[in-house]
Amino acid sequence: MKIEHIALWVNDLELMKKFYCNYFNGVANQKYVNPIKGFSSYFIQFDDGARLELMHSTTMKLLPVKAAPTCGFIHLACSVGSKHQVDELTSRLRDAGVTILGEPRVTGDGYYESVVLDPEGNQLEITV
Repeated sequence: MKIEHIALWVNDLELMKKFYCNYFNGVANQKYVNPIKGFSSYFIQFDDGARLELMHSTTMKLLPVKAAPTCGFIHLACSVGSKHQVDELTSRLRDAGVTILGEPRVTGDGYYESVVLDPEGNQLEITV
């Protein structure tokens, strides 16, 4: 089995597409729009074949941000290939004003990673 894709509901479809394509070398397909349902989306394809679907709906309701952990998905981990690339991408993101939640480090379970927020507050682990 392999996971075919992960999907995120987003508020600003174009901003999120630009972020994942620019910083994570994703390639977006042509925007899909269903005007009857008020739905639009992009699939972002990454080098290894993984895909991220960014979806927007005109009927989407925003939920309040919770301070405490809850059940469900918490982050997306992206492997960039080396410690140097983790450091470099984290620096680029910092320079662009992206929120850095965790500086590059070796975690207790042996990963080298940093943790950042995408433009809509989703956690991303950048790892080797």
